[in-house]
Amino acid sequence: MLTRNSMLAAAIGLALASGTAQAQVKWDMPTPYPDSNFHTKNIRQFADEIAKGTGGKLQFTLHPANSLIKHPEIKRAVQTGQVPIAEVLVSLLANEAAVFAFDSNPFLASTSEQQKRLWEASKPHIVKRLEAQGMSLLYSVPWPPSAIHTKKVINSLADFKGVKLRSYSAITSRFGELAGSIPVLIAAPEVAQAFKTGMIDAQINSPAGGVDTQTWDFTTHLYDAQVISPHNMVFVNKAAWAKLDAATQKLITTAAATAEKRGWEVREQENAANLKMLESKGIKILKPSAKLTAEFAELGKKMTAEWAAKAGAEGDAILKAYQK
Repeated sequence: MLTRNSMLAAAIGLALASGTAQAQVKWDMPTPYPDSNFHTKNIRQFADEIAKGTGGKLQFTLHPANSLIKHPEIKRAVQTGQVPIAEVLVSLLANEAAVFAFDSNPFLASTSEQQKRLWEASKPHIVKRLEAQGMSLLYSVPWPPSAIHTKKVINSLADFKGVKLRSYSAITSRFGELAGSIPVLIAAPEVAQAFKTGMIDAQINSPAGGVDTQTWDFTTHLYDAQVISPHNMVFVNKAAWAKLDAATQKLITTAAATAEKRGWEVREQENAANLKMLESKGIKILKPSAKLTAEFAELGKKMTAEWAAKAGAEGDAILKAYQK
């Protein structure tokens, strides 16, 4: 009997077996997020454009919501050639190298203009890291700014004491610690179940993530604090890429640039729509109090300094380029 891994290996083998005179090639593409998420919708459009542009010779089979490979294993799967292409949350790789958490310094880049400058400052370092490991970046799109979803009023950091706060990375766990909460690391598909079982009673998540997890079933307040805007990236195995002809490579590169531009634009529209959706479900949309805002600012400065120390020369270069 064929296992999932053996079938996957066979599919990838087909993708790599031919060069310029290839017939139809299918690439499996795992992503951590559900079909309803704007990142996944953007990827589907990206894949459709490539299929159309190649006349069906290159097609992606998208596997959303961790259905093929679990999120923490996705980057390794691309690196080893288990799959040729995938999407991942960049900051999930911060345990490997601190530079991958460039986007996870709270309140460092709150506006879209600031977030674009931070990405331009960081991109060369991300590209260099990936290239050294046999992978290439295709495009990156950030999430809308993260909010804090709670079951109660939060007027200051003191109100976080004892709150079981869902986090999704080491960086957001550190934020929870400094805020005085009890951080609990939970992957996106398990958030609703974690709320139901009492593992968490608040979460750091974008409004899009709030809709994905139907946070109105578990929380009552959303603090639009614009904590961070973490990036997702779509990247490819270089060996798989090298098997494509030049025309196909150019088409993918063009489609990737279009997907990045579209993703940045759509996230703004999605954020407004998702906030409206959450409000319609009874969630109170609030801005942090002046006291909490000031406390958050100090927390953000501390975390940025910690990150810069870990990231070393790369971190210094990013902050210098961003702040000039």
